Amino acid sequence: MEPVRVAMWSGPRNVSTALLRSFGARADTLVVDEPLYAHYLAVTGLDHPGREQIMASQPTRWQAVAAGLTGPLPAGVAVYYQKHMTHHLLPEIGRDWIGKLCNAFLIRAPESVVASYSKVRGEPTLADLGYAQQVEIFRAYGGPVVDAADLLRDPPGVLERLCAAVGIPFDPVMLSWPPGRRATDGVWAPHWYASVEKSTGFAPYDPTPAVVPDRLRHLVEQAQPYYDELAAAKL
Repeated sequence: MEPVRVAMWSGPRNVSTALLRSFGARADTLVVDEPLYAHYLAVTGLDHPGREQIMASQPTRWQAVAAGLTGPLPAGVAVYYQKHMTHHLLPEIGRDWIGKLCNAFLIRAPESVVASYSKVRGEPTLADLGYAQQVEIFRAYGGPVVDAADLLRDPPGVLERLCAAVGIPFDPVMLSWPPGRRATDGVWAPHWYASVEKSTGFAPYDPTPAVVPDRLRHLVEQAQPYYDELAAAKL
């Protein structure tokens, strides 16, 4: 039986790494963490923490990345879970390979994303948030949509529906995992994954309203229509 290649397209400041942990807890699943990151840095020239290590750890040509994501897998792998950041999908990257994957989408309300992002990078742009790229992929290929807030409110229910939507059985091991780092984590983990490394499951949902700086309110307004389009299709 052909493995199911789940490409989970997420924006930043989401629960994407916790969801990576969840799928990584499955015995039948191979996971990969942000495989287009090195290409993104190589093309944009951005100086992210650990830039040189990241570029040394992954292919910097998107064609090589795409070949790996769609190519042969080790024996015994039933699910190949790919954690993607949508802002890494730069305009010059070809799109045909995406159609060979079982695409899914992890979304979060723009005010929560912008409020969180502003704490780690002062002046994000709409392109940094990845909403437009998410909608581009969704319109082209479709796929199940998961809202991070729903996932945190009801992990077993949302994960069960997600698994059904991508055609794999739900496994209760997805609800918890041992703390610590993983060999499959990107080499940028020391800079970004401190909280997830301490986690043993999904964090409780926090209903506290997000506080968006006035100077970034326009970003929420720009992102909202994209979010609304995806949210209308959520599980």
